[in-house]
Amino acid sequence: MTPPPFDPELAAVVDELRAGRSPLVTLADIPARREVVAADFRTVEELAAAHPGFTFREERAGDVPLLVVTPADRAPAGVVYHVHGGGLIVGSHLGPDVPNLLGWAGKLGLAVVSPGYRLAPEHPYPAAVEDCYAGLLWTVERLGVPVIAGISAGGGLAAATTLLARDRGGPLPIGQLLICPMLDDRNDSASAVDLDGRGLWDRTANHVGWTAYLGDRRDVPAYAAPARAEDLSGLPPAFLDVGTAETFRDEVVAYASRIWQAGGDAELHVWPGGFHGFDALVPEAALSRAAVAARLTWLRRLLRDVS
Repeated sequence: MTPPPFDPELAAVVDELRAGRSPLVTLADIPARREVVAADFRTVEELAAAHPGFTFREERAGDVPLLVVTPADRAPAGVVYHVHGGGLIVGSHLGPDVPNLLGWAGKLGLAVVSPGYRLAPEHPYPAAVEDCYAGLLWTVERLGVPVIAGISAGGGLAAATTLLARDRGGPLPIGQLLICPMLDDRNDSASAVDLDGRGLWDRTANHVGWTAYLGDRRDVPAYAAPARAEDLSGLPPAFLDVGTAETFRDEVVAYASRIWQAGGDAELHVWPGGFHGFDALVPEAALSRAAVAARLTWLRRLLRDVS
């Protein structure tokens, strides 16, 4: 099958972006990828100095570090609990996802909390989702019930944490904002196969991430890979988005469809020609601006409806 083309503005930079990333073919490649990604990490002090309109502090939920961002000039109007991306194997709550946090904190006047969950393969399942759940409980206790959000692996962990909260009878987030979420360890959808070797996170890299997290286990629970959940009822409203030209396209569409089939509320956006993480990597593109605006619109409406 012929895979869909990249959006013209994105196609102009995708090869350059791919060239700037170290290969991720086996578990042995993880340290090199971490070294590249770590160049974008900042301390809390550096973030505060670079963004004087916000207050930054680091808290802890037990052993889990939490970045807490609030507008400097007003009391927060709500809370977003955001889980960073990185394929379950790289990344940090002090990494390149922070601009997303500042957009929500600044444009909507929200507090944002982001957990520094443990990474695989050193810490396989269930370490990451348990860390995210611990941070969620801290957030509810200290700041109020949040919208849970996440990008890529963080989107998958946000979905998994929501399932865990539902099934443990814990506090449910008021909504789920799942940005190109990593949901299905089976890695066998048409989009995964057709787009292997294209974009910035292909089927090969996806296999590395899932293998690091799950090892060779065959009894994969929904709290590891949310696409395996048999029951998607009783969940808070969800926003899901994904590009047509990325590995996760079909699993995200399927997850939204199954929420609808279970009687749930889900808003789905499939961005034509988008590759994985396009809006963060090429923020000036028209498609990126449309994606960011759609998330803000959904968040604003959700917070209005629950207030």
